[in-house]
Amino acid sequence: MQVQKGRGRGFASMSPEKKREIASKGGKAAHSLGTAHKWTSEEAQAAGRKGGSISRRRPKNGIQA
Repeated sequence: MQVQKGRGRGFASMSPEKKREIASKGGKAAHSLGTAHKWTSEEAQAAGRKGGSISRRRPKNGIQA
């Protein structure tokens, strides 16, 4: 059960299924136009390493300097 705060306009008022449907249409359009990014395995590995290193540097108490 979701509790909604505020007025919930735009994407905030949509169900997760509706958001997924819209995102899927955008992805299909980008691929059909040839403008979608296609990850190489090297790019994906580098992004995974970068994301992992960033998340490990965050302080545990949530306070950032």
